[in-house]
Amino acid sequence: MERWLNRVAVVTGASSGIGAAIAKDLALAGVKVVALGRRVERIEKNQSELPENVKPLFYPRKCDITNKDDVAATFEWIEKTLGGTDILVNNAGICKMGNIVDMDLEEVDDVINTNLRGLIYCTQAAFKSMKARNFDGHIVHINSINGHKVPDILPGHSTNIYTPTKYAVTAITEVLRKELINLQTKIKTTSISPGLVKTEIVPDEMFDMIGCYLKPEDISQAVLFAIGTPPHVQIHEMIVKPVGENF
Repeated sequence: MERWLNRVAVVTGASSGIGAAIAKDLALAGVKVVALGRRVERIEKNQSELPENVKPLFYPRKCDITNKDDVAATFEWIEKTLGGTDILVNNAGICKMGNIVDMDLEEVDDVINTNLRGLIYCTQAAFKSMKARNFDGHIVHINSINGHKVPDILPGHSTNIYTPTKYAVTAITEVLRKELINLQTKIKTTSISPGLVKTEIVPDEMFDMIGCYLKPEDISQAVLFAIGTPPHVQIHEMIVKPVGENF
């Protein structure tokens, strides 16, 4: 992790859950962290809980990643204030209840806009910064086991459009890897696909039903491992499951 000391990491969806854990652990590792989210007051609270010597490394910023103008303004601020983006962790993601066949189409759009469009907006902005400075950065996507296998559809528990968006993230990661090679960069890409994680996105009854789950900190440690590899090593895909998960 020494090569990342005082470098700049952008973490989306940093107000709670996996994103909050990643932002905290990166800052504790000596990385400057721009923690993005719509609930900036929660990110500021997370900052207040950090050790005094780490707080200056943590930059809470309100950003709606589904809004192209908001994303552009945020990354422009990062460029001017901190010198550019060196690591991007595309963590923001949402899931809605319902079935594809009859759920509200506005909710379908919300999931697609957050899980895919927002990821692409941020990826393009981060790549532009890395490329302009000829910096070998790292782009990490927090994917899902749902991006590799369609879960059994239980009554009232369909993952509807969420699973297709995660399959798309798996494909995007591979497309990016090949594009970055063709563009003659050494920017790394990593997809991290957790099994069930104890976060707000999952209904509480799911944890009782499945009986085993990961903690957000487990995934933040996976991120640190992936970005901590030597320059010639790329963790392209990492699947992380809790012991006992039957999916």
